[in-house]
Amino acid sequence: MASSHRISRRDFAKFVTAALSTVMGAAMGIPVIGYLIDPALKVQSSEAWIPLGPLESFPKDSPKSFSFTRSNINGWEKTVNSYGGFVIKKSDSDILALSNRCTHLSCSVNWSEEENAYTCPCHEASFDMEGGVLDGPPPHALDHFETKVEEGALFILFPAIPHEG
Repeated sequence: MASSHRISRRDFAKFVTAALSTVMGAAMGIPVIGYLIDPALKVQSSEAWIPLGPLESFPKDSPKSFSFTRSNINGWEKTVNSYGGFVIKKSDSDILALSNRCTHLSCSVNWSEEENAYTCPCHEASFDMEGGVLDGPPPHALDHFETKVEEGALFILFPAIPHEG
């Protein structure tokens, strides 16, 4: 005797509805899940060449300050930090770019014409025009940025891991 496996219309409708719902849920759910976890999967390189402007805008043998901001995205958190420094142009091919962060506790140093030195207001440290330590508690000279000139514009290389001193 042959057994008959007939499915009722109601069971067929339930099966088709469940199958279509599963397909539509996956079609909509996979992109949503991807959107939600995408920031955690992104790898951001923070190393970049930062434009400082035309080389001609930097005076010869006198420190000129510069500043810039960089944003960093870590997962869903976005932080914006300010950085700065000084450019000393000895010639069009001999350019020195120094960080303005004291290597003792990362306070901002300022150029003093009277003292002919960079001075740190936090612990009375001072650095010569080349960034070398003159006085105070800093363990080493001011950090240097790598520089390049392209089409008359000066750029500095912002490192992947900035020196914090």
